Amino acid sequence: MPELDKVLKAATNAGASDLHLAPGEPFIIRKLGRLRKIQTPSLTREICEQFIYELLDTEQKEKLDKQLQLDFAYEVTGVARFRGSAMRHQTGLSASFRIIPFEIPTFEILGLPETVKKIMDNHQGLVLVTGATGQGKSSTLAAMVDYVNTNRAHHIITIEDPIEFIHPVKKCSVNQRQLGRDTLSYANALRGALRQDPDVIMVGELRDLETISLAISAAETGHLVIGTLATSSAPKTVDRIIDSYPAAEQGQIRAMLGESIKAVITQRLIPRADLTSMALAVEILIGTLPVANLIKDGKVFQIPSMMQMGKAVGMQIMDESIMSLLKAQTISAEEAYHNADNKAIFKPLMEKENQSKPR
Repeated sequence: MPELDKVLKAATNAGASDLHLAPGEPFIIRKLGRLRKIQTPSLTREICEQFIYELLDTEQKEKLDKQLQLDFAYEVTGVARFRGSAMRHQTGLSASFRIIPFEIPTFEILGLPETVKKIMDNHQGLVLVTGATGQGKSSTLAAMVDYVNTNRAHHIITIEDPIEFIHPVKKCSVNQRQLGRDTLSYANALRGALRQDPDVIMVGELRDLETISLAISAAETGHLVIGTLATSSAPKTVDRIIDSYPAAEQGQIRAMLGESIKAVITQRLIPRADLTSMALAVEILIGTLPVANLIKDGKVFQIPSMMQMGKAVGMQIMDESIMSLLKAQTISAEEAYHNADNKAIFKPLMEKENQSKPR
C-alpha cells in the first residue's frame, strides 16, 4: 500500500476538501476554505518524490518527467477518490489532492434550489456552472448528470480531466472520457461526441475558444450541454464567452449564445456559522427571451436588473442568496460581508453582530 494512502484517509476523515504536500512543509489540509498545517515533521524532497511516484503508473511517471506537471485520478479503496495535480518547482516535486467522495451528492445535499431541477429538465441548450476554484462546480456537474441518469433514459457523454465521480448504471447509458487516456482534448472529444448520438454532453471545463464554439454548436443542434467556467457572476460569464471571439464574430456569437443559453449557475462556498461545513450561495440566471434579447443587443450590463425582476422564474443574484443564508443563521454576518458583491448592505449587519459578541 502506498504510504500516502494513510494520509489521504486521515485527511478525508478530518473533513478536509484538499491535501497538499511540498518539500520543506508539513502535510497541509484545506478545511472550511482555509489552509491548516498539520503537526507533522516537514517533508523532505526525497519523501515527496517517493509519496507521489508511488501513486502513478509507468505512463503517468513518464508524462510527469516529460511535461513537469500532471493531472491524475487516484482511488483509495473504501475511502474516496482523489483528483491529483503534481508539479515541479524550485524546491522539488509537490502535489495537491482534491477529495471526491464515492457517493454522488444530490441537489438537496449540495443546497441547490428546486430551480436547478427545472433547468435540468431542458432537453437541449447550454447550462453553465461557474465560480472560482474550489467552489463546488464539479460536485454540481456530477449531481446534474446523476439527476438525468436517475430520471431519463438518455445517452450521456462526459469529458473530464481527470474523471472525478464515477456514475453507476441507472436509466441512462453514461460514457465517461478522460483527457489524455480516452481522448486528446476537450475539442477533440466534443467533435467526436456529435457523431455518437448523445442526448447530454458534460464538458468539465470550457477552456478555450474551440471548446466554447463546439459546445455552443452542440447546444444549438439539439443537445443538452453542461459545463463550467471560472467566472464570478452570470454577466461576467456571458462577457467572457463573447470576448473569447474576434471582434468581427462577436455579433454572430451574441445571437447564438442568446438562443442556446438555458442557465448560468454561479457558486460561492461560505463557512457555516457553526464551522461544521460549507454553505452554498448561488446566483442563477435563466435564459428567458428577455435575457436572450439583452445578450443579442449587447446589453449584458442590464442582466443583473433582469435577474432581480426574474424571481418568478427562479432567478436570483448572489447577494440575495447570501442574505437568505444569513437570515436563516446558516452563516455569520462577517462571512456574509466578506463574500458579498455589494458589501454596503452587509456592513451594518456585521457591525451589529460584532457589537453583540462577548468581549
